[in-house]
Amino acid sequence: MESAAEMLGVKRSTAYEEIRRGRLRTVRVGRRRLIPTEYVEEYIELLKSESAA
Repeated sequence: MESAAEMLGVKRSTAYEEIRRGRLRTVRVGRRRLIPTEYVEEYIELLKSESAA
């Protein structure tokens, strides 16, 4: 989780909030939540489209 937040340039709490809102997708592996690189890229594209609108 920390590495995804770091990649996005946001705090860990912000990343958790975006996950809670359904804007940043995750994969569950056991009790862990992982964020694949493609989901980070998908989230960045969402942010780009929102800023363009």
